[in-house]
Amino acid sequence: MRQTTRTARDKGPRLDQFAPVEKYSPYRFFSAEKWAGFRADTPLTLTAEEVKRLSSLNDPVDLDEVRRIYLSLSRLLYAHFEASLLLYRQRQVFFNATEAVKTPFIIGVAGSVAVGKSTTARLLEVLLRRWPSSPKVDLVTTDGFLFPNEILRREGLMERKGFPDSYDVGALLRFLSAIKSGQRDVRGPVYSHLTYDVVPGEFVTIDQPDILIFEGLNVLQPRDLPKDGKFVPFLSDFFDFSIFIDADEELIHDWYIARFMRLRETAFRNPASFFHRYSELSEDAARAIAEGLWTNINLKNLRENILPTRPRADLILRKGADHLVEQVALRKL
Repeated sequence: MRQTTRTARDKGPRLDQFAPVEKYSPYRFFSAEKWAGFRADTPLTLTAEEVKRLSSLNDPVDLDEVRRIYLSLSRLLYAHFEASLLLYRQRQVFFNATEAVKTPFIIGVAGSVAVGKSTTARLLEVLLRRWPSSPKVDLVTTDGFLFPNEILRREGLMERKGFPDSYDVGALLRFLSAIKSGQRDVRGPVYSHLTYDVVPGEFVTIDQPDILIFEGLNVLQPRDLPKDGKFVPFLSDFFDFSIFIDADEELIHDWYIARFMRLRETAFRNPASFFHRYSELSEDAARAIAEGLWTNINLKNLRENILPTRPRADLILRKGADHLVEQVALRKL
């Protein structure tokens, strides 16, 4: 059989790392400029001041980026939300159900540390909340479901904080199951980034939202499948739509180091901060610490756990060197 050499055109967009040729990929790919056109007549309901407040440290999202990426994305998500309401009503008719139970539309947001998950989640929360029907939108992060530091230390997991085994998976599944079942006043634990620990006795209460945004490093992480075929739920089983924030490994490294050095000059200076000791180091010593944390914890987690979940997402936002989205991949229907 005659072998042919693949050309640059055959390889498809740089984002397509899941299939040798784009036509075999489960995704459709769009440049940021093409994606911006899907905004249609979606109004801009955010101000520059609000965008600045919603953006994470060192994340240069502005109104132009909201127009380019997030208005189209909020329009798409709202369309999926409305479609899910229609399907729900049809199921009620199918089952001859007389009592309606409010079932929230759940959006999962995944990606590495320092890649901009929190900014994306907060922007979508506000944009979706301001659609004309004014849906009730809540945002929860997985940080609160980390085991307390006391347990992590006892189990030797402090150096694996953020890895799948550092989370109380049972609590995560119970929480999402209760939300998806339409239960009232579901409580979730609260995490403090100042003390770097779960806050004892403090909870956030989620009361039947129309839309829940669930953000975290490993929310698309599957579990080992049992050989006996018994049902094993994944967190993503409760999602109606999932988003992965993506970027080259080298870029995420640079953003992580820059954020750490910025925090050294700000939040770490608080004596109550878990990382206060780093604020007293020289710049070179602090940078060495940051490089060690990246290499020994965050990079390992990215390669072993987070990046392998990327092809499970419904939509992938790929960022470029300026921290702004340059390509969008949307799973085909």
